[in-house]
Amino acid sequence: MVCRDQTDMQRCPHRMLLLSQLPEDVLYHILSYLDCTSLSRLSQVCKSIYRFVSRDEVWRKIAKECLNTGITRNGTDIYPDLQLKERVKVAHNWLDGLCKRTIPLKWKTKLLPWLQLDGDMLYLSQAADIGAFHLCRESGRLQRHPSEIFSGHKGDVCRFVLTDSHLVSGGSEGRILVHSRARDTCLELSGHNQEVNCLDAKGGLIVSGSRDRTARMWTLTSSHPRDTFPMSDRVWSVAISPTLRAQCVGNLGLGFRRGAGVLDMQFESPSQLFTCGYDTFIRLWDLRLNPGKCVMEWEEPHDSALYCLQTDGNHMIASGSSYYGGVRLWDKRQAACLQFFQLSSRPVSSPVYCLRFSSSHLHAALASSLHSLDFRQNNVYIR
Repeated sequence: MVCRDQTDMQRCPHRMLLLSQLPEDVLYHILSYLDCTSLSRLSQVCKSIYRFVSRDEVWRKIAKECLNTGITRNGTDIYPDLQLKERVKVAHNWLDGLCKRTIPLKWKTKLLPWLQLDGDMLYLSQAADIGAFHLCRESGRLQRHPSEIFSGHKGDVCRFVLTDSHLVSGGSEGRILVHSRARDTCLELSGHNQEVNCLDAKGGLIVSGSRDRTARMWTLTSSHPRDTFPMSDRVWSVAISPTLRAQCVGNLGLGFRRGAGVLDMQFESPSQLFTCGYDTFIRLWDLRLNPGKCVMEWEEPHDSALYCLQTDGNHMIASGSSYYGGVRLWDKRQAACLQFFQLSSRPVSSPVYCLRFSSSHLHAALASSLHSLDFRQNNVYIR
């Protein structure tokens, strides 16, 4: 009821406002109590309500509680160009495992591929080359032939990472190549005498780990390492903290753990590090504790080594295992696995060497093929 004064209240005791006539801040507050189904039903009332309910502000609270909507734990939106309502629709498919599987690329020789996603481009290493493949935004299909190829290694590419300006790759011959993404130039970094198993690069800093039992720190201004850290065993994985305070050994920024067989790791915040490896566990480490302590863990049910992982910065983890192309989706808020996808079948078995996902697709690199899972299927929860 809306009245100007006491007299008006007496004259029009039943005068009411339409829902669409309420102030926006009041309407946002009311809609914050509704779930996905209720918002979907409300949006069918009329066009003006539909347009209002479709705003990102209405869905932000729900999106933060869903899997892989691009809203991180600290509220950052990773995909600001995509409507939140549509991302929440797709999030239900991630939860239910509803997807369409395709194999966009195959090759005859078994390799140890690695991949990275950057917007509408997928970068995939195959033997000594790294190809840049275009992803169609509408269909999600992968261009069959690379639009650009980064080469120069004398052996196979073991790992590579992307920055805004460079592609940094490590090869089995021990060299690191820093390719400019804007110009046709390449810087060679020499220091390792065996294969470079792992790399990370942020803010002009490069960290590498090798079979030669050393980790090395580099800058883009020099072809020789700035620091060298002798290790007790080969180095399988490295990671640089978002604050660039990257140092080696367990209590510092790179997260090396002696004898743990850590095959992949990812910082989710300056103080939180996720790892996986031969011991079949995904672990979350709190680096604010001295020494760094494991505060949560998730176990692979089939006792398989975990080769790779990625998190959405909020609730979801995706992991790739060593047998039959096993990909699992996890919700950090529970111990049990949410979904399992077997991408290779008997008698052919391949590890998932690397996986990456966007808000709608998951891509996994196996020994002789690239698999894609498209989660943009019809959703019954939201119209």
